[in-house]
Amino acid sequence: MLRSCVEPVPRTAADGRGPWPVRVGAPSCDDRRVSARVPIRGASVASVFGGAALLAFLCTPGVAPSARGHVDALAVSRPLGGLQTAPVLSDDAGPFTFSPTNTPTITPTITPAAAPTAADRAAGIRSRTVEQAGSGELDVVPGSAAAPGREPVRTVRVEVERGLPVDGAGFADFVLATLNDDRGWGHDGAMTFARTDGDAPIAVVLASPETSAQLCGDVRTHGMLSCRNGQRAVLTFHRWVNATDEYADNVTGYRQYVVNHEVGHALGHGHERCPGPGKPAPVMQQQTLGLKGCAQNPWPHPAE
Repeated sequence: MLRSCVEPVPRTAADGRGPWPVRVGAPSCDDRRVSARVPIRGASVASVFGGAALLAFLCTPGVAPSARGHVDALAVSRPLGGLQTAPVLSDDAGPFTFSPTNTPTITPTITPAAAPTAADRAAGIRSRTVEQAGSGELDVVPGSAAAPGREPVRTVRVEVERGLPVDGAGFADFVLATLNDDRGWGHDGAMTFARTDGDAPIAVVLASPETSAQLCGDVRTHGMLSCRNGQRAVLTFHRWVNATDEYADNVTGYRQYVVNHEVGHALGHGHERCPGPGKPAPVMQQQTLGLKGCAQNPWPHPAE
């Protein structure tokens, strides 16, 4: 199948290692199965001009839309300031899993309506029905909560897509309880978390599959995976409701994991691998993609 020969705009690599390379030099469409070699002597004028016309048609330059444009257009809350770290991958997406030449086909599904469990309600879920598309508008959960510990304080804002069947206050309480658990990033007084409805260096966002995919920008989540993009830890409602097969018996643990993982990226932590069969999975392991023989673990500092 012929693909257009487009010179992409430079953008940050998904693994945070620097900008993707941009193809430069003379146009070459060899990988499009159109020869870019000089015509052999004696070729007809018609063949030369015909080939040139075809090459020009296939190699029309274009510009990819800005992923940040999606983020800014969707956000109705005030712009975030703070962290200057480069965008990093989610708990789910990796450079080899979602490369341009090896992108899996994921067909999002709508979860049949079911009554939320007590664990669901504790996480702010009012209905287990997952609609693929939402309003595309984010509402900041109003109110604030003081940090329970001493300095250093990390301030977080919580946002929920308008129209999701979610109790925003309940979701925000779950997020802050997770972050301030002694097994979390604040273990042994390392830090403590406060919530605000104003400007904050970290925002935890819960959004529909389609909106979360747009907020994640160049990280190809297909709405099925969560990510961290800039200051936003973006959680897809699909996983918030359904977790994964390996966490089917512990959906609360999965929700704690995905909060700690994405906020961990915002705090500057990178991905880790399973250290060995049966050992607790590091919280920065991409557990949504599989435990790889490790045991479930939602925490940066699990209890002994």
